[in-house]
Amino acid sequence: MADIYQSLLNSNLGKTLLNAANLPVPAELERHNQSQTSFISGNVLVGAAPGGRLSEVIIRTLSDAKGAHLQYPDASSARDEIVKAAEKAGTQITPIDANAEAARFKGLIFDATGIENTSQLRALYDFFHPVVKKIQESGRIVVIGLPPESLKNAPAQHIAQRALEGFTRSVAKEVGKKGATCQLVYVTRTAEKQAESTLRFLLSPKSAFVSAQVLRVGKAKADGEEGFNWTQPLKGKVALVTGASRGIGAAIAEVMARDGAKVVALDVPAAKEDLQKVADRLGGVAFPLDITDAQAPAAIAEKLKAEFGGVDIIVHNAGVTRDKTLAGMPEHFWDMVININLSAEERINDALLSAEAIRAGGRIVCVSSMSGVAGNFGQTNYATSKAGVIGMVDAYAPILAKNEITINAVAPGFIETAMTAAMPMVMREAGRRLNSLKQGGQPVDVAEAIAYFASPASAGLNGNTIRVCGQNLIGA
Repeated sequence: MADIYQSLLNSNLGKTLLNAANLPVPAELERHNQSQTSFISGNVLVGAAPGGRLSEVIIRTLSDAKGAHLQYPDASSARDEIVKAAEKAGTQITPIDANAEAARFKGLIFDATGIENTSQLRALYDFFHPVVKKIQESGRIVVIGLPPESLKNAPAQHIAQRALEGFTRSVAKEVGKKGATCQLVYVTRTAEKQAESTLRFLLSPKSAFVSAQVLRVGKAKADGEEGFNWTQPLKGKVALVTGASRGIGAAIAEVMARDGAKVVALDVPAAKEDLQKVADRLGGVAFPLDITDAQAPAAIAEKLKAEFGGVDIIVHNAGVTRDKTLAGMPEHFWDMVININLSAEERINDALLSAEAIRAGGRIVCVSSMSGVAGNFGQTNYATSKAGVIGMVDAYAPILAKNEITINAVAPGFIETAMTAAMPMVMREAGRRLNSLKQGGQPVDVAEAIAYFASPASAGLNGNTIRVCGQNLIGA
């Protein structure tokens, strides 16, 4: 369904009227395309608080972005540390040209791991104040800190590191009008090498509709360092995608295949024709099956083991809505939504684990929803199921980690799908504007976040829920 509001921007008259009325003018978001050879291109400014631990990882990661020009603020108190980090990484980095007032930045990255008390939070102001207005459209801002919960014996540092969340979420709201984003990444001590996958994703166009998120990177077996294929990170992997016949599910299957995976596309038998088209287009396998059937979990495990020797990636995308206020909701609406959106996922996980069908290094990625984060009028059943999905991620993460398997979730906000196209126009247009980017997301935005979690290089990500919502202003 066309975005009527944004379509006005295609005409000079429409843009003039919107500006005159002081209404938001959404920026056109830059998204990934296959012709891109660098995950970020343009000027990238790297800063740090003294004593930071991530500068070398940041610079080494950016050294693979052939289109990036790395710079640092010459007046920074961490100047020497940044220069030494660049020397270790064998990467050229230059000071900002103080006379280049017209300079613009595609990326601003700040290592805040060295901040130990609230007075040192001033380092954020000193770095960002002179340059935040110079962020380009679809620019990327990333702050890296230490998980506050890991600082139990350092209360002053715990407080300062927790303060980073308010900072990054506020910055995201300030730069959203440019289609730019801001994120916070907490990296556990000794997990520095695991941060590369997250940096690449958050700095790239793949994270177009992800903003103001807090991600935690933990310790894991080193994966995908030297010689890792960042272009096809899922090559040789088998990925099961449920609800794959259309919409977000089809987009997930497409991105999985693009990244090299063999896709097993699953959906209800009634969607068999569309499911087969998706599978054929991607060189995958169609698997028509009702996941609520009592025998479905065992059938899934048996097929994956028999045909592929197991599975590497499970994407729980299948879901339904049956909206009614709680007082007017028939019981079968409640039962159906909980069963499909939550209970079936639990049963499938249990069956795959019991059959040892998930290979070591496996990835489980679940699709939650902003309704599961903030609730929604008339969606008590749906919000319950999607909050339960987040709970499942929390509960399974430490258990699965013992077998080097991770579980994470994405929580989409307003995404342009057949379901949102069927909404009343006023609600639909309002839904598009209730985020810092002032527009709806695309199914591919959800798919890119899932592919990020699915990558072998994302071994340090376990138990995270990332909202793909453009910084939804409700519950974000």
